[in-house]
Amino acid sequence: MELPKTRTYNIPAEATLEVLGGKWKLLILCHLNCGPGPMRTNELKKKIPEITQKMLTQQLRELEEDGIIIRTVYNQVPPKVVYEMSELGKSLESILDQLGEWGERYMNQRKWMINCSE
Repeated sequence: MELPKTRTYNIPAEATLEVLGGKWKLLILCHLNCGPGPMRTNELKKKIPEITQKMLTQQLRELEEDGIIIRTVYNQVPPKVVYEMSELGKSLESILDQLGEWGERYMNQRKWMINCSE
């Protein structure tokens, strides 16, 4: 078993940004957080059409390695793989909600629109 990498941070928020940072991870987590339950890769891809399959797979792997999401593989034909928030990931719920609320206020103040593809 491989030992976790040693990481050094200047402030705790830096660790948060490392786990949640980038263009796609936050979107993935928001969809998993707000969804009705575990989601398959193709469901996430439909929610985030701009992401490539390769990038989605990479981001899901990184979130799984960081313990934020759980990947479950069902032994069936065709194979079924679903992703859901881990207990650690669920602890981000209030942060994700607050980011959403702040973003909504910001967009309203700036008179910007959101493109919801649901």
